[in-house]
Amino acid sequence: MDYKKIGKALLFPHPAVLIVLLPVATAFLVYSMVVLGTETVPAYISYALAAYTLTVWCVRIPEIIRLCKTVKNENKLVRRWLDDLRLRSNITLYGSSVWNAVFAIFQLGLGYLHHTFWYYSLGGYYFCLAAMRLYLANYSRKNVYGENMIAELRRYRACGWVFLAMNMALSLIIFFMVYWNRTFEHSMITAIAMAAYTFWSFTHAIVGIVKYRKYNSPILSASKAISMAAACVSMLTLESTMLTTFGDGTMDLAARRIMLTATGAAVSAFVIITAVYMIAKGTREIKKEKRNAEQR
Repeated sequence: MDYKKIGKALLFPHPAVLIVLLPVATAFLVYSMVVLGTETVPAYISYALAAYTLTVWCVRIPEIIRLCKTVKNENKLVRRWLDDLRLRSNITLYGSSVWNAVFAIFQLGLGYLHHTFWYYSLGGYYFCLAAMRLYLANYSRKNVYGENMIAELRRYRACGWVFLAMNMALSLIIFFMVYWNRTFEHSMITAIAMAAYTFWSFTHAIVGIVKYRKYNSPILSASKAISMAAACVSMLTLESTMLTTFGDGTMDLAARRIMLTATGAAVSAFVIITAVYMIAKGTREIKKEKRNAEQR
């Protein structure tokens, strides 16, 4: 028996086996922890399978990195995606706008079904996000970034005014969370998934703000400010969900209200400061661009 060959086959399985292992091991692990219990024989088997899957994927990391570099350098579609800033921003803006609109309609439907302003507030907030992103995407689709700075700055400033209006919906959301104790209660797995998505969106928003500053485009800056505001509200909703899902009765209502009030005030203040900054900067830069145009 060739043990070396067997060991190599176990550590370096076929790529198809790797692809199948990942969802199977994940689903088996979650099912064992949630349904079967953590100290059963199937649970121990799921731990071993998860550890094996993690190991074989980690062993393939150098190969995966090389494959990604090859695709990045040789695939025409990938190269166009990486090189075409307008294409990336347009797809992102239109996609985010559609997603926000669908989510807003869903929240309005829940509001009609349950007869509560809580869901109406969420629906109004996400409709504002969808409208702003669509407003920016329509300009981006027809124009090149940096060609008409005054037009871009006017849209940048307009988004600042919408942020101020959005803060009213946000204030209602915080009010219902804190004073009426209107929070979400989900299963542990759903709450963890929400946490992963929220932290990813928050990190992505921060990276986007830093990364796209070099392009000196008010349209791009406004789109990243919208992403950051959405991520902050998602963080507020996540906090409420975590307190409800993992509280276990150890935190009383007063302490939960204090935490939500502090976070809600910080998020609301961030939105207001962002709005005022965008309005002030947009107005100042528009005047500057007009003076430069008159001098030319």
